[in-house]
Parts: sequence; structure tokens; C-alpha cells
Amino acid sequence: MADELTGKRIAVLVANEGVEQVELTEPLEAVRNAGAEVELLAPEEGEVQAFNHLDKGDTFEVDVTVGAADPAAYDGLVLPGGVANPDNLRTHPDAVAFVRSFFDAGKPVGAICHAPWTLVEAGVVEGRTVTSWPSLQTDLRNAGADWVDEEVHVDQGLVTSRKPDDLEAFNAKIVEEFAEGEHEGQHA
Repeated sequence: MADELTGKRIAVLVANEGVEQVELTEPLEAVRNAGAEVELLAPEEGEVQAFNHLDKGDTFEVDVTVGAADPAAYDGLVLPGGVANPDNLRTHPDAVAFVRSFFDAGKPVGAICHAPWTLVEAGVVEGRTVTSWPSLQTDLRNAGADWVDEEVHVDQGLVTSRKPDDLEAFNAKIVEEFAEGEHEGQHA
């Protein structure tokens, strides 16, 4: 439905260097097509460099720096993957605090591929069931999560997926969760 998310404002948080392009563009397009206003956030002003696996892809203009963004102004958060993206984000205290604030407020979050690394840093996976790129399962289990190998998994407003092949299912679930809004069980 093209108007499912009308009136909703969604943040897409990425590092300035190293986001997996398809994991940025396809969720962004799905959420926009559902009627949401979407803003691209990053630690620094300027552009975000996307990658197609290891090859440089397109660049995307940052709408607002994460340090200047007010988490209360957004209804949901998307965390795209790529190995470098979440590894970089978790070194930025403003980015980690921004992510955690969505859990504190019970707002829906979608994280795909390597993006759950940022969730680990934010301290929000303990007691949750999540999926991710398989190489993160030990990190997620060590942080207290129950890791499952599923195309997409939803745990009280937290949507996780494994890889670009899962984008269709991931996109459908983030739109659904963003439409539902806040979840009582979504917590930090």
C-alpha cells in the first residue's frame, strides 16, 4: 500500500564510507514508496560512499549529521549493512546513542547483514532473537542475543535480516513494523 507510512519520518543511519549500496537503496526506496519521509544520517556532513561488495558504488548526500539529529523527530530507524559501515558507526558515540534512543523509546528498528554490530555496541540485543550475516553470530550471542539463521526475524519491533538476498522480506517487514509504530516490548 503506497500510503502505509504517510506522515511517518524514517532515519537511515550509515557511516560516510563503506555502506553496502543495495542495503541502503532498496530499504530507502521501499519506505519512501510506502509514503514515508526519509532522511539519510551519517557522522559527517557531505556524502556517503556506497559499495557493491568491494567495488565503489554511488555516493549519496547526507541530509543531517547524526550528532545534530533529534531521535524524537523520527518514527523508525534503518541500519544498512556492509562490513565497514557498522564497524565504523560503532566508533561514533553520537551514532551509538542515536541507535539506543530508538530502543529506549520503543520505536521500530531494521538492521540487515552486518548492521547488528551497531546494535551490539548500543547494548540492545541482550534477550532478543536476531539474525544477521552468519559471521556475526558469535558476537551477537556473546552480547546476549539468541541468533537464528532466518531470512528475516522480528522481535518486538526489531527487524533483522541476513544479506542482500533477503531484502524483499526485510523491506516488507520494516514497512509493516514502521506502520505499527511503537512497541511496548521494544526496549534497551
